[in-house]
Amino acid sequence: MKLLRKILFPIVPIYYLVTWLRNRFYDLGLFKSQSYPVPIICVGNLSTGGTGKSPMIELLIHFLKDSFRVATLSRGYKRETEGFRLATVSDSAKTLGDEPFQFYSKFYKNVQIAVDSNRQRGIENLLRLPKKPNVILLDDAFQHRKVTAGLNILLTTYQDLYADDLVLPTGNLREPKQGAKRAHIIVVTKCPDDISALEKKQIISKLKPQNNQEVFFSAIEYSEIVFSAEASYNLSNLKTFTLITGIANAGPLVSYLKNSGLEFEHLNFPDHHVFTDAEILKLAQFEILLTTEKDFMRLKVYETLRKKLFFIPIKAVIHEQERFQNLVLNYIKGAV
Repeated sequence: MKLLRKILFPIVPIYYLVTWLRNRFYDLGLFKSQSYPVPIICVGNLSTGGTGKSPMIELLIHFLKDSFRVATLSRGYKRETEGFRLATVSDSAKTLGDEPFQFYSKFYKNVQIAVDSNRQRGIENLLRLPKKPNVILLDDAFQHRKVTAGLNILLTTYQDLYADDLVLPTGNLREPKQGAKRAHIIVVTKCPDDISALEKKQIISKLKPQNNQEVFFSAIEYSEIVFSAEASYNLSNLKTFTLITGIANAGPLVSYLKNSGLEFEHLNFPDHHVFTDAEILKLAQFEILLTTEKDFMRLKVYETLRKKLFFIPIKAVIHEQERFQNLVLNYIKGAV
């Protein structure tokens, strides 16, 4: 794969030019972007995934849901439905996509969860609801410039800063790194617990934020309790198990489990992997299965896995949390 990416390097300037021109046309107003009379917060990245968008959306939901009517709007990647869909009790990962279904499973009492690949149509449908939201969170929409978000939160991982990357196909960037200028807040995610003030300063220097941009750092916190559809256990009680992942970057989770002294076999699948019947049959042969919350949304429907399948919850912990929350709240209050 790495060799193929190097071979495809001559395509990089073409991809760069096409994506740069697209952004430039939006900047000049040649391509139209729609604004809406409601605060819209976009969470996204420049790279092709694995930066921690879902934990960031959940972090925003946690501190906004008690003060605002919040809705999330996602594309609904790999769902089996089309068009606009507002999540209800009859939905699943197949009808919504795994991440929106995860949001719904956790926050259905407080938040409206919707999917639509057409973000303009999705927002318009949300605003027609009897109890329309007064804050909309756009999931993975930094490149969806047909909508003008009032607050853009751009994520980049500690181990793979966009400043060090190239555009596709040799690199992982969806667009040139200059696109970061559209962000109002930049969050460096998945930082080690012992990151120093000096290292933070060095990273900020590498990212070269504009005067109107704020840079924050965050870490992933893993739960000590794992959950199945029927029970919960201390992670330390799982003596041996098989780890199943279908996410963009399983490295941090694997490292955490190994550093916790746990023994396991790791079966790694592509991001948002749709499991075949043969793969489910194979998984059913293992005694204990541990997976991510996102993968659990796709796997829990299989009765053969129900009693042996556990997931480990994670959450984003942002440094300088109060300052971050105040920036978000000030934007919402100013936009109303």
